[in-house]
Amino acid sequence: MFTGIVETVGNIKAVNQKAGDFEIVIESQLDLSDVQLGDSIAVSGVCLTVTKLQGQSFFADVSAETIKRTKIGQLPIGGQVNLEKACTPNTRLGGHIVSGHVDGVAHVTSIYANANATDYWLESPANLAHYIAEKGSVTLDGISLTVNEVAGNQFRLTIIPHTSERTAISNWQVGSGVNLEVDVIARYLERLMQGRAEGQATSGVTLDLLHKSGMIK
Repeated sequence: MFTGIVETVGNIKAVNQKAGDFEIVIESQLDLSDVQLGDSIAVSGVCLTVTKLQGQSFFADVSAETIKRTKIGQLPIGGQVNLEKACTPNTRLGGHIVSGHVDGVAHVTSIYANANATDYWLESPANLAHYIAEKGSVTLDGISLTVNEVAGNQFRLTIIPHTSERTAISNWQVGSGVNLEVDVIARYLERLMQGRAEGQATSGVTLDLLHKSGMIK
C-alpha cells in the first residue's frame, strides 16, 4: 500500500525484453538501504516488485497485463518516473490510500497558469469517470491529488509549485497519457452496492419460486 506522496524522481536506465514481458532498471536517489528483494515500489503509480538491487538502481519485472493497462511500456530510456516505497505502520498518511493498481490511462487535454499554480484538465476513460468526484482524491502517475472540478469525463487539478518541483508532473503536456488510479474506497463501495442488489434480486426470485411450488404461502 502507498500514500501517493512521491519520495523522489528516478530515471529508466534500461529495458530488457523477457518473452513478451520486460524487465526495467530504474536509477534514482531513493534510499534503498531498507529495501529487500520482493518489496514493492510504486513507479509512476504502478506497484512493482523489486527483483534485484544494484547500487542506486533496482530491477523490476513488468507483465503484459501491466503494459496493457498503463503507460509504463511507452516510457523511453532516460524517462522520468515518480517513486514511492510501500508505506509502513509508522508512515504518515499525508495523501490517501493508494494500492498501486492502475485502473487506466487518462490524457491531459489542456494546461493553464493559475497564479503561482498550474491548472491541468484531464480526460478519464469513460468507464472510470463516475469514480472521480469534485474535492475527492485521485492518483495520477503515483501522485495523490485533489480533484477541483468535474465536467463529464474531464476533471481539473490545480498543481502547486512544490508538487511540480518534487515530481515529474512538469513533463506533462497536452496529449500526455497519465496512469490513473481511482479512489479505492469508491471501487469497494460500488462492488458492495452491486452485491447487495444482486443478493436482493436472487432473494426475490427464490421467494417467487417457493410461492409457485406451494412450499410457502
